[in-house]
Parts: sequence; structure tokens; C-alpha cells
Amino acid sequence: MILSALLTSAGINTVVCLVCFGLYSILRKQPSLVDVYFSQNLAHVRLKRYDPFCLERFVPSPSWIVKAWETSDEEITSIGGLDALVFVRTIVFSLRVFSIAAIMCIFVVLPLNYFGQEVEHTHFRAESLEHFTIDNVKEGSEWLWVHCLTLYIISCSACILLYVEFENITTMRLGYITSSASNPSYFTILVRGIPHSPEESYSDTVAKFFTNYYAPSYLSHQMLYRSGSVQKLVTDSEKMYMILKSSAKEKHCESSLFRCGLCGASSPLMLSTDPELQRARSGYSSELRKKECAAALVFFKTRYAALVASQGLQSPNPMLWATDLAPEPEDMYWANICVPYKLHWIRKIAMHVASVCFVIFFLVPVSVTQGLVHLDKLQKTFPSLRLMQRRYIVQLVTGYLPSVVLVLFSYLVPPIMMFFSTMECYISRSGRKKSACYKIMYFMIWNAFFAQTISGSVIDGWSALGHLGKNLKDIPNLLATALPSTATFFITYVLTSGWVTLSTELMQPFGLLYNFVYRTFLKNKDSSYGTMTFPYHTELPRILLLGLLGFTCSILAPLILPPLIIYFCLAYLVYRNQILNVYSTQYQTGGLYWLLVHNVTIFSLVLMQIIALGVFGLKKSTVASSSTIPLVICTLLFNQYCRQRFHPLFMNNPAQVLVDMDRQDEESGRMKEIHRKVISAYCQFNGGNSFKLGNPVPPNPNEGETRVLQPTSEDDINPAPLPTRPSQHTSLEIEELHQPK
Repeated sequence: MILSALLTSAGINTVVCLVCFGLYSILRKQPSLVDVYFSQNLAHVRLKRYDPFCLERFVPSPSWIVKAWETSDEEITSIGGLDALVFVRTIVFSLRVFSIAAIMCIFVVLPLNYFGQEVEHTHFRAESLEHFTIDNVKEGSEWLWVHCLTLYIISCSACILLYVEFENITTMRLGYITSSASNPSYFTILVRGIPHSPEESYSDTVAKFFTNYYAPSYLSHQMLYRSGSVQKLVTDSEKMYMILKSSAKEKHCESSLFRCGLCGASSPLMLSTDPELQRARSGYSSELRKKECAAALVFFKTRYAALVASQGLQSPNPMLWATDLAPEPEDMYWANICVPYKLHWIRKIAMHVASVCFVIFFLVPVSVTQGLVHLDKLQKTFPSLRLMQRRYIVQLVTGYLPSVVLVLFSYLVPPIMMFFSTMECYISRSGRKKSACYKIMYFMIWNAFFAQTISGSVIDGWSALGHLGKNLKDIPNLLATALPSTATFFITYVLTSGWVTLSTELMQPFGLLYNFVYRTFLKNKDSSYGTMTFPYHTELPRILLLGLLGFTCSILAPLILPPLIIYFCLAYLVYRNQILNVYSTQYQTGGLYWLLVHNVTIFSLVLMQIIALGVFGLKKSTVASSSTIPLVICTLLFNQYCRQRFHPLFMNNPAQVLVDMDRQDEESGRMKEIHRKVISAYCQFNGGNSFKLGNPVPPNPNEGETRVLQPTSEDDINPAPLPTRPSQHTSLEIEELHQPK
């Protein structure tokens, strides 16, 4: 690829970004699109009348950039939760590291690469990008020690910044644990693999077991039911409700319809002594028992007792009485709860095999994209391609089209990986999304990095692939040989996958399409696109992948750093704006995504050092290659220290903290009130089917009616009640946008 092709790609992506950013600043001012761009706090905003002829609504403005920049981390945490702050801190960490790398590589390494060979440079725009890589440095050059020194500076800076961020986020996680003192999940465990007994129901078995072995700390339990019988249970509960309501002797049930038999909350109606009501209740209870599955939620009197019960082995057979801390009520993924526990390991193996097969299948578009990058080499093999000799066509095909093809194919990955994670029987929505995040990250590392690099080398000759299959020890040398030339593709990938994807995220095309269809074809002007949770499983792997490309290519091809820094600057503003205005928080992991950030960063550093070691060896620089080995060892030792120091705090809640919280609640007399809330917190069918039934949103003060969100069945679009404290500056901003001038 020549420099003009790279400039063509940069120009196209810059124009696309500017147009999208300008359109967004106009569309967000339109009253009909408030549902799309302010969906998080729409129900809490009072919209004023607007002037339809106000020209300010059609003039681009940078006000949203200023608001995103001025928002503090405390506001981000209060609105989006700790996971949102971890995501933002990941961007900040990447921006700091690559700013240091850019200073060293652009002003020191890049000139050494460009003038590494005694070649006369003419026609700067027609220069091959390989002249700017380490490939242009001659063998045995004395200046390779500069590359090694830069490698040390980047690695040490990354480790120091990573440690500081890890320490700060750990402190925030401890604060997150102590701040949610009445969280019912701290008192609750999920029990699966309950042994079947023909003499008694699952409920009686659970009560007998925990009364026998956890008598001092056992509080109560709640059975779980097969999700396939939801509609039948709803019908039965409606009949029961009508019978109870017809009785003039009892009061009307004030709690939810399902609270009277499925959630553990008692009601005066269920305690009635009326014979007719007793018979109805007995029949209803027998029907419920038939629908019980071998899983239950067990409530304990203290947080520490629940922690001990969740971590202990309950019986000699590990497949029976399997216990885990229960997720938060909004985080429960009810569809997977009643899957037999003995089938979990089979499902996990099957989904891992399916993931591997999908990765292999994806090698086809990867090979196509690399073929377009190395068009000159394909023309030698396929003479018919020699027809594409016009300069502008070649620049478009080699500089822009390959990354576009790969990005388009990448859109198939998240929904498929989310399906695989669902089939693995995760009990929480956040766990399912976190698992999909890991799968997508592994997929991208293999297909967008290793497969791209290796396939670029294979294009030079199919014998390389055969040699690789015979001797796997040559993989580092193969990467060291192929990566400098493949790095030119990664530069265009950053421009396309990074810049344009941010524009798409800001524009919300699916929300615009949904809004257009409802208002134009269905004539429904009071519809809402719904509130969405933040798509960590798609956005975090993309940021980490671009970080991996930045680390591995920094000293090999420094031209990747300027577009990468621009990407992280834009990402900082765009994602903060989306967290403030678009995405709501129904559940979170409490900062667990940082473990993925740490692991991928360490992997990227070690991979960068190993590739540099191979490159220095190919360049016959003994001093540089031997000096890199201690750096690899020190990085691995640093990783091991962090795993011992910080990782356990993310895996389990500290017992000392939980005991202190229990003592404070006992001394203050709040424990009895917490117990009442814990027992009635989990509602299986109401929570599990909220996306079908629809939860009412607080009414608009000017409309005098309750609006019900109508989202799709996708798990990430949940019409749960919106946060009670919306962002103040966003509310004021919407009022200003619709105030007549």
C-alpha cells in the first residue's frame, strides 16, 4: 500500500465522521427524535413548546461535546454505575499510554525507519508505507537500540498506569459493595441440583436441608418454576385473584399479582380461614408444586452466612445442592435457572466447540480482505485482475475497501456470541454479557490480528503455511516477518472500525429507523424506542483490540498512533455522551470488566515484546534482542503480582466488610426491615417477562397519561423503570432546545 492510498482512506473516514457528527448535533434537537437521543431520562423531562420555524434547531452546535467533557466521574458513576466508569477509565488509560508512545515513536522511531536504508526518496505521496516501518531499517543497524529503548519506555509506562488504575478501581469496587447495604443479593444464594424425592416436594426438601444444616442463619426460601409454564401460571393466578377478590371478608391484595404465591411475600388473603378460599388455595398450591424445578432461592439472616453457604460444598456429590451467590433481582436471567445442573458442562463444551467452528468459518472473509490489501501480489497469480490499473481504483480497493469488508462481517459476531453465552446457562444477564464480551475479544484477537497477519504472509507463498503447520515454533518468527507489512492494513482498520463506528454509535441508526417506521407507517407518534443497557460486549472488545494493534505496531509502524489517539479522544466524548443520555442501567457487574481490560493489556504488552524480540533477531541486533528478554519476564511478574493483590477482591466479597455491615445493621435495628425486603425482592415471572408485558413509565407532566415502552425481545432492551435521578444538565438541555426563541 502506498501513502496516497492511506490518505484516501483517512479522507473518506474523516468526511464520514464530520457529516455524522454534524447531523447528530442537528437531529438531537428535533422533538420527534428525543426518544432516540435522550431515552434514558425522557420520562423525567418536561418538554416545553417549541417554535417549528426556529433556525437554531437546524444549525450544528458543539454543545453536547461541552456537556460530555464537563461531566465528572462521580456523575458518570451515579448515572451509569461502576461498569460505565470502568469503561471510561479504560479509554483514559489507553489515551495516556498511546500519547506517551506517540511522542517517542513519531519523533524518534519514525525518522529512523524512514531513513533506515540509503535510498533516494522521491514522490512522497507515492511512497510505499513499508518505508515508514521497521522493515526499512537495514540489518545490523546500530540504531535498533533506540527501538529497544522505546519498547522499554512504552512497557514501563503501561504497567505503571495500569497499576494505578487497578488500585483506584479496586477502591471504587469496595465502595460499591458498602454503598449497597440493602442489596438483597448479599443475603441470597441460588441452589441448583436439588435431589428429587417421591415423598415430598422440592420446597419441602429445601426447607428440611437448610433447617437441618443452617438452622441459626436460615431465613426462608423461594422455589423457582419452569419458565415454559409462565402463561399457565398467569392464568391460574388470575383465577385465584378473582376468587380472593370476591370475598367480602378480606381486604384487597395490595401487592403485585404474583406476590401472593410465587415470591415468598405473605398476604392476608393467603392466610384466610374461609373454607372456599382454603380449597382454592390448596388447588393452586398443588398446581404450583407440579411446576417446581430443582432450583430455589434461599435467604439468610446475614450477608456473611450467605457468603459461607455459597462457597461451601454442600454434599459429597458436587452435582447436588450446587450453590452460588444470587444475582441482583434485576440481573436474574430466569430462562436459564431451571436448566438441569447436570447438563451445564455439556452445554459449555458444545458452545466452546461451536465458537471454534465459527472462528474457522470466519477465516474466509479474512482471507478476502487480505487479498484486497495485497492486490499487487494477487495480480501476479490472477492476470485477469490486471484490468484494475487505474490509480484511484487501486487506492480505493487497497486503502478503504478491505477494512470495510471486515467491519461489515464483524457485525455478525456479537449476536452469535451472545446466543452461545445464553446457551451456556449463565444465571445473570450481566454474566451472560460478560461471557459474550470474552468470546468476542478472543474472536477479534484471533481473526482481526493473528489471522490477518498470517494470511498476509501466506499470500506471499503457500509454502509458508505448510512450513508453519510442520513447525509451530516458527510462529514468532512468522509474526515478526509478516506484521510490519500487515501493519499498513491495521492503520486503515483503525480509521474504519474506529472512527466510523463511533459515528454510527452516535447516530443510533436502528433507533432512527424504529422511530421513522412507527411515525410514518404505523402513525404512532407517541411511541418510544425504549431504554437500552450499554453494549459492553461489543464496544469494550473493540477498544481493547485497537489497543492491542497500537501496542504491537507502535515501534514497527508508528503511523498507526496518530489515528489511534484521535479515535480515543473521540471515543471519550462519544461514550460519555451516550452514557449520560441514551443508555440506562438496570444491572451491572460492579467493575468486573476491568479484569478483562487488565488481562488483554498484559497480553498485548507481552505479544508486543515477543514480536519485537523476533524482529530484532531477524535484523541481527544481538544487543536489542537480548535486552528484550528481561522485559518480558518483568511484565509477567508484574501480572502475577496484580493477580495476587487485586483479583481476589473482584472474585468474592471480603468477609470482613460483610461482617461489619451486618453488625452495623444489627446495632441500628435495620436488619428486620432488610429481611422483609429481601424475602419479597425476587419475582420470577414479573421480572422475567417484563419485556413482554411492559412496565409503565412515569407520565409526562404535559400529557397527563402513562406511556409504556415497546421494546423488542432482545435482552439488552429492557423497559424497566428509568433512574429516579436523571442527569440535571441533560434535562435542562432538552428544555432549552425546545424553548421558543
